[in-house]
Amino acid sequence: MAARRFARELALQALYSSEVGHRPPEDVLAEALAGAKTEESRIFVKDLVYGTLEHADESDGIIAPLLEGWTLDRLPTIDRIVLRMSIFELKFRPETPRPVVINEAVELAKKFSTEDSGRFINGVLAKASPG
Repeated sequence: MAARRFARELALQALYSSEVGHRPPEDVLAEALAGAKTEESRIFVKDLVYGTLEHADESDGIIAPLLEGWTLDRLPTIDRIVLRMSIFELKFRPETPRPVVINEAVELAKKFSTEDSGRFINGVLAKASPG
């Protein structure tokens, strides 16, 4: 598995654990970083976790209008986190090509969420314009 994909999985797991378990990001991040194999991966995981949390409201503002017939609160937690993390990456990590971010988000959704989540995530991110 590519190092970046694994790092995204670690970040997603940390964000999920923080949200669902109502745990401080620092605690779950420490656990996630223990699974990262390289310093580059640890930096990337930390950036994704803190960046996603810091810019969650801004990301929600981009995502919410794209949810035809849905609200952010009604989304599966994993889908909401994947979307926020992806919008953060699209907007604040422009060195990662847009198609890569979208593909990685779809793969995360397929692996960790519902059967239809991959298509749903792809549709929302394809319409997203994070500026």
